[in-house]
Amino acid sequence: MTRCFSLTAARNRCYKSSFLKAGLRSTITDLQDGTVMHCWVPKTHNDSKPNLLLIHGLGANTMWQWGDTIRKMIPFFNIFVPDLVFFGDSYTTRPERSESFQAQCVMRVMEANSVKKLSLVGLSYGGFVGYSLAAQFSEAVERVVICCAGVCMEEKDLKEGVFKVSDLEEAADILVPQTPEKLRELLGFAMFKPPPSTLVPSCLLADFIDVMCTEYTEEKKELIRAIPKDRKLSNISKISQPTLILWGEYDKIFPLELGHRLKRHLGDNAHLVVIKGTGHAFIIEKPKESYRHLKSFLVDLQPPPSTPSPIPNNENHLSSCK
Repeated sequence: MTRCFSLTAARNRCYKSSFLKAGLRSTITDLQDGTVMHCWVPKTHNDSKPNLLLIHGLGANTMWQWGDTIRKMIPFFNIFVPDLVFFGDSYTTRPERSESFQAQCVMRVMEANSVKKLSLVGLSYGGFVGYSLAAQFSEAVERVVICCAGVCMEEKDLKEGVFKVSDLEEAADILVPQTPEKLRELLGFAMFKPPPSTLVPSCLLADFIDVMCTEYTEEKKELIRAIPKDRKLSNISKISQPTLILWGEYDKIFPLELGHRLKRHLGDNAHLVVIKGTGHAFIIEKPKESYRHLKSFLVDLQPPPSTPSPIPNNENHLSSCK
């Protein structure tokens, strides 16, 4: 039976309206290789402002993930908000599924908009893409914020119990939910204090899935499978830009130790800040504190005090971080 009203679609229209009111416009860039990218860009580029790229993670489209951040950061930056390949209105006929390919596509969109210098914030999967972009295009990227993205994970971590869900196919089914039960499970992983399941009717969850999660489902799962494939810490480039690492204290998707691992990998050039009492979705759970750290690092250009790193040989006790 066709639904008469979709709360998710209505919310999507509200976000679209807020993006337009913030001074952004929706654009489509054909990369002429089978790839088409959607991106929100400034209606009028202000040369006196620096450029900020916001890269979303898995889940809803970019408007849902960055809607509240846009409103606060727009006074300070020319903001660019792309949909990654297979999200929103971005897609490709090419076979590539790596974050490296995603980064190249995003950078080509920036180049199409004459952006030569930028800072970036990457959220979860978007953090993998942002890190790759900073490594590949170091001359263009000035400052980097990585939010709860297990960039320094290794393929062997799946077998060694680093993650609460060690089966990649099971993880993909949760991260690309197709039933209300799987979406509830995702909320349980993403949030430190998820709403009680009884308070979220299945009809609302089904509506969200219908609007946000039914397109390119297999392609999105392929993106997830590509992340750990042959991944070794020794092969991960060290980016040189000043980097802020933001992490939820009780992240169940990418345990906090992976944040400490990234800090150790980058050394003194990076600062790790742990958002207390939050999980993977700390931007939703503590938006004011999250924004305060973003503004301090990106606008005020102040390095935050780093969170002390645990002793490296504690890495086999990652379950305590879940």
